[in-house]
Amino acid sequence: MGEDKVAAAVDAAEQLAERYRSLVEHTPDGICVHERGMVVYVNPATVRLLAADSADDIIGKPLTEFVHPGSIPGMLERISHLTTKGAASDPTEMTLVRVDGVTVPVETVSVLTAWHDHLAYQVVIHDLTAQRHAEAAQRLAEQHFTTVVSQLEEGVVVIDPEGRIESINPAAKRIFGTEGSDDELLGEVIQALPLTLLDANAQPLPPTRHPIARTLATGETITGYVFGVDRADGQRRWLSGSSRLLNPDDPRSSAVSSFADITEFRASRRQLEYQATHDSLTGLANRSLILSQLAGALATSEDLPVSTVLFIDLDGFKAINDTLGHAIGDTVLQIVAQRLQRALRGDDIVGRLGGDEFLVLLSGGTRRVDIDALVARLRSTMAEPIIARGHRIEVNASIGVTPLAVGDRRTPEAVLHDADLAMYRAKPSGHREGSVSKGRRPNSTHAS
Repeated sequence: MGEDKVAAAVDAAEQLAERYRSLVEHTPDGICVHERGMVVYVNPATVRLLAADSADDIIGKPLTEFVHPGSIPGMLERISHLTTKGAASDPTEMTLVRVDGVTVPVETVSVLTAWHDHLAYQVVIHDLTAQRHAEAAQRLAEQHFTTVVSQLEEGVVVIDPEGRIESINPAAKRIFGTEGSDDELLGEVIQALPLTLLDANAQPLPPTRHPIARTLATGETITGYVFGVDRADGQRRWLSGSSRLLNPDDPRSSAVSSFADITEFRASRRQLEYQATHDSLTGLANRSLILSQLAGALATSEDLPVSTVLFIDLDGFKAINDTLGHAIGDTVLQIVAQRLQRALRGDDIVGRLGGDEFLVLLSGGTRRVDIDALVARLRSTMAEPIIARGHRIEVNASIGVTPLAVGDRRTPEAVLHDADLAMYRAKPSGHREGSVSKGRRPNSTHAS
């Protein structure tokens, strides 16, 4: 019975040893055993790691033959502290040398263990080659990314969840007017930047309302928003931006804001919009803008923003163009436009329909007696002599008046026609052309 127990114990021990040998033989990490500085065992993974043809190329040789000279002192220091069975060193990175002379980065752990009937050092070797390649590739990608971002014309700023600047590229510094700040901006909150944020309407924009704050709070990606910055040097720059999380899967991710300077584009667009709605000679509203403003007033169901329409025509202007030339005629029209603007209120809209015809939209409620006084004052203002290129020119104006009423059902064109007709009827008989028997005045002569 006792013999059976002994046999069972021996069998169990042999099975355990076999399992251990199988594990060592098939593990992807290298296993090496050395004693008195000589290699006494290596597993297949170590043979592959050291690019040997077989274990015989390694066993029996000095361990230091396979360790880079720079790693030998540290290795000897670590194993000198292993004095008791089972003692192990901390995982340590070092460099091995393959049989072909190529170096291999590894992480090792040495253990003082029983080997046959005495103690030896067993080393577990983990190949770091793939990890090093991945790290190198990541560093290269980061270098490429940094190089690309630094060369962008678009500004890029990374903001951490606390609103501090983690990185800012040269274009962003240039746009913000902080080129000389170098890395002093890193770690600063946006409020500390020497600039004022503005919304699309040029109103102050607290950093807590900037879209990147919403991205940090909600993880939302926001694109195509417009904001402005008033810089320390007095310049105002308009930017089109977007913001998104750097790592959408991380709730504590920083956010990146990228933005392009659209100041010149915005100015050009505003200039085009201005040119499309204003007379190029006088700078007054043109026919299109006047009719648009009139349409908006007529569409209002409550108090009309426009109470009265004045149609103004210069008497005898054709003779000025015919006798003195269009250049002087243009000067006269410019002076007339300036006089009209000075004679009217800031809320009133003054426009040029073309030629010598002007239209005025009077704002707010106006009594008839006030209208009559205004018309008389405008006629007097227009009648003041104009000095143009050495010529003294007297110009009189005929003014037609058409009031608007709440619920007025006329179209803007019908209001314009009625004001035109009222002007023609107010014109002195000597300046009338043709007949109005059909309720229409003949086409006026358009100059300039």
